[in-house]
Amino acid sequence: MQAHAKPASTSFMLFVAPHRTMFLSGAVMLLVSFAMWAAELGARAGLLPTIGWALPPGWMHALLVTSGVFPFFMFGFLLTAMPRWQGYDKIASGRWLWAWRLLAAGWALIIVGMIVPGVAVPGLVLVFLGWGGMQRILWQVAHHGDLEALHARLVCYAMIAGMAAVLAWLGFALSGNPVWGRIAIEVAVFCSLLPVFFGVCHRMVPFFSSSVIPAYVMVRPLWVLVLVVGGSVLHAALDVAGWLSLRWIVDAPAAYAALWLSRQWRPVPAMKVPLLGMLHIGFLWLGIALTLFAIQGVASLLGYSVLGMAPLHALGVGFFGSVLMAMVSRVTLGHSGRKLAADRLTWALFLGLEVVVVARIAAELVPAGWSAIVMLLAVLGWLGVFGAWASRYLPIYWRPRSDGRPG
Repeated sequence: MQAHAKPASTSFMLFVAPHRTMFLSGAVMLLVSFAMWAAELGARAGLLPTIGWALPPGWMHALLVTSGVFPFFMFGFLLTAMPRWQGYDKIASGRWLWAWRLLAAGWALIIVGMIVPGVAVPGLVLVFLGWGGMQRILWQVAHHGDLEALHARLVCYAMIAGMAAVLAWLGFALSGNPVWGRIAIEVAVFCSLLPVFFGVCHRMVPFFSSSVIPAYVMVRPLWVLVLVVGGSVLHAALDVAGWLSLRWIVDAPAAYAALWLSRQWRPVPAMKVPLLGMLHIGFLWLGIALTLFAIQGVASLLGYSVLGMAPLHALGVGFFGSVLMAMVSRVTLGHSGRKLAADRLTWALFLGLEVVVVARIAAELVPAGWSAIVMLLAVLGWLGVFGAWASRYLPIYWRPRSDGRPG
C-alpha cells in the first residue's frame, strides 16, 4: 500500500513564502491597532471609559498605521513581486524570516508600550533593525541584473524613507517633541507610502488591464511618475517647513496627473472584472485626495482653513486602503493556486470599504458635535470590512496551495 504524504504543518506553510507571513502579520496588526483606535474614539464620544494611554492617542494611531500596518503588506508584496520584475531567484525564507521576527517582536512591544510607559522605545529599535534586514534584500533585488529597474528602485528607495520615519518616531518616543512626530508622519506618508503605492500601481494596473480589456494600450508615462512622486516628496517638505499655503503648487499638478492617468487606464471597461475594477477604483482615490489637498492649500493661501483631515484620509483610507484590499486579495488568490476572481463577498466588502471612505471624509465636514460619532462609525465600518475580509483570506496563509504547487 502506498503511504500518504504527511500534510505540511500550519506553521511550516505560514513561512514558505514571504507574502503569507507578512500579509497575516499586517492583517492582525490592522485589526488590533484599529480596535485600539475605536476604543479611544468610543471614549471621546462618551460611550466607553477613558483609557490611560502612555502615548498621545492621535500620535499612537498615526505610528501604528503609517509605519506598522501598511509596511507589513508592502514588504509581503515587494518580496513576492520584485524578484519577478528583476529576474531574481526566489528569496529563501532563511534570508527574511529573522528580520520578520524582529519586526513582529518590535510591534508587539510598541502595542504594549501604548499602555505601559517606556516599552515602545525598545520596540521601535527592534522595528528599525528588522526593517534594515528587509531593506537589504530589497536593495539587492532592485539592483540585480540589466532589466528595466525604474519601479523596483523607486519603491526600494521609498522603503528606505519609511525606515527613516521609524527613526523619527524613535526621536518622538524619546523626547516627546511633536516636531519629530510631525516629521515621522510626513516622511512615512508622502515619502514612503504614497511613492510605493503609486509606483506599484504605475507598473501593475496597466499590466493587469492589458490581459482583460480588448485592444488595451498600456500607458505609463514617466512625467506622471515625476509629478506625483516628486510632488509628494515636496508636499512633505512644505508641510514640515510650515508652508501649507504653498502646497497647492505641487498638489495641483500631481492631482491632474493622477486623474489623467486614471482616465487613460480605462476604468469603465475594467469594472466588468471586479478584481481589476477594485484596483481602478482604489487608484481613482489618489487623484481625489490630491485634489482635496490642492483645494485646502489654495484656501489656506486665502486665509481659510477647510477640509480638516479629509484629504489625508481620502489618501490613507481611500487610496491606500482600497488598493491594499485589491492587491493583497489578488496576490493571495494567485499565489494560493485559486482562480483570479473576486467572489461576491470580496466585491461586497470592497464596496463597503468605499462607503467607509466617504464616511471618514464626511466626519471632517459635519458639525463638530457629530464629528466624533461619524468618525467612530467609520472606524467600526473599517473594522467590520477588514474583519470579514480577514476571515475569508487569512486561513489561506496557513494552508497548502490548492493546486499542489509549492509557495
